[in-house]
Amino acid sequence: MPLLHSIVHRLDPSPEGDRLILTPASTEHAESEAMAELVATLNDAYNTKPKGWGRFAEEGASSPFPAWLARYHQGERDFATITREVAERLCTLLAEQLSVSGYLIFSHSRQGDTETLNLALVHQREGVGIDAEHRAVPAAQLNLGRFSLAARVNLSQWQANAPGTQYVSFLKDRGGKKLAEAVAELLGVEEGIDAPSETRTLLKAFSDYVKQEDYDDATSREKTDTLVEYADEQLRRGEPITLEELSSLVDEQQPKAFFEHIRNADYGLAEEIPPDKRTLSQFRRFTGRAGGVSISFDSHLLGSSIEYDETQDRLIIKKLPTQLRDQLLRDQRKHRGEG
Repeated sequence: MPLLHSIVHRLDPSPEGDRLILTPASTEHAESEAMAELVATLNDAYNTKPKGWGRFAEEGASSPFPAWLARYHQGERDFATITREVAERLCTLLAEQLSVSGYLIFSHSRQGDTETLNLALVHQREGVGIDAEHRAVPAAQLNLGRFSLAARVNLSQWQANAPGTQYVSFLKDRGGKKLAEAVAELLGVEEGIDAPSETRTLLKAFSDYVKQEDYDDATSREKTDTLVEYADEQLRRGEPITLEELSSLVDEQQPKAFFEHIRNADYGLAEEIPPDKRTLSQFRRFTGRAGGVSISFDSHLLGSSIEYDETQDRLIIKKLPTQLRDQLLRDQRKHRGEG
């Protein structure tokens, strides 16, 4: 991922503890392997985190960010200037959120034909390292696995401006509602797609499709694995699930079948869906172990070959695995004295 521009600003609480103070970098970060690796690590971490998705509000919105971005894209403002303006506005919006102090890292990257603008607020923590004389010494480290806020603008999609495209995403983790709202206000974003809800609807559509086609368990499992593997890959890359592409993977013999099922049943899904990691993880399998009993089954089987009776807390298995059935039959014959 070529790094076109990058810069790091610093946010700190004021001595009085009543506001955030910006210490901006005067120039862009020099091209370096370390910065490229830092940005790549932040991008990988961001891709798998829960996010809100949207696009810039229409003209007349309160945020100046889309106009700043347009001037930058047209070459009227440089990277250091626009990022400093964004950082200053962020300090104002987060005046009461003093815990978010840290390093605000901006980057403009290109991957293939796609360019993105990324920002992430990263905290620094004190650690321990080993120096050239093999002695333990204090060593400050950036906590790259956790960051307070982050956002990404797909600049290529923004310029194309296709109807319904959700080209802005921002961190929307549990417990960070106020920060997410501040970032959405900072960028002037109108939130559109609800990733967890859309992912749940897609998985419901898939389960209905598998049931409708009456696949055997092996085929159902194979298609479930295909869906999850594709969604996981899109998550890793930070890209949406494309319904037509997924449909062609689910059934290579009938590449349009699943897509047409979604359209004909009118699930209300957009053609591109940002995958939600937590929802996908829950879809994989149901598992449980207690009192010598261990149960594990693919989630798509619930409601078809496996049913849960909530009133009596019973799990009803309609189609036993052949190996298990044979073992049970042998045990029954043994107890009846049939040899």
